[in-house]
Amino acid sequence: MTATTPSGRGAPDDAVHRPETLAVATDGYTDLPPGLLATLVTYLEMTAPPAPMTAGRPLPPGLALRRVERPDPAWYRILYDRIGEDLLWFSRRAISPAELAAILHDPAVEVHALTRDGAEIGLLELDRRVSGEVEIVFFGLVPEAVGGGIGRFMMDRCLELAWAGPVPPRRVWLHTCAFDHPAALGFYQRSGFRPYRLALELGPDPRLTGAMPRTAAPQIPLIEPEA
Repeated sequence: MTATTPSGRGAPDDAVHRPETLAVATDGYTDLPPGLLATLVTYLEMTAPPAPMTAGRPLPPGLALRRVERPDPAWYRILYDRIGEDLLWFSRRAISPAELAAILHDPAVEVHALTRDGAEIGLLELDRRVSGEVEIVFFGLVPEAVGGGIGRFMMDRCLELAWAGPVPPRRVWLHTCAFDHPAALGFYQRSGFRPYRLALELGPDPRLTGAMPRTAAPQIPLIEPEA
């Protein structure tokens, strides 16, 4: 499960991403040119911390969530790719290591790794750069770790961290999309998030631009532009 759109932008929630040359129908179908992808994005928020859903339950053994101080961009990208390649996460692949380091080393950005028996299986990134808000920019597990209650444990810890501090935020928010795990939207709603906005995200297919391998996300059709 993830908390991003396929670009993994972590963009401000008032941003709109669509090519200026494409006229999008407000009622009915809009044909996409070959090489362009579109996905429905759902924005969700909570304005008060929920009760932990794992309280009183036995947790999966060997799990720990640790903060990674000043993450190395190379380390980050390896875990990011393991989680996001089949979900078309590509934004952090499209920027330089220096640009990535500038984001990850910002004092208002927190990166956490979920481990099981010492092996890294999950990524959590919180962004506090907007006053009064915490964005869950990335929340994901490697494919083999999905299921068995691991995501629930990670979300409970995520929300504890997001709401912590001497001055709690006004809200915690995230966004997910139709390319995400089929259970993701329901998972976030059961976690206490309320959907408040829909958006259509359009952009070039990263498998055709070279930002991602052509074999990534085989469940999403790859349509070649005409020669």
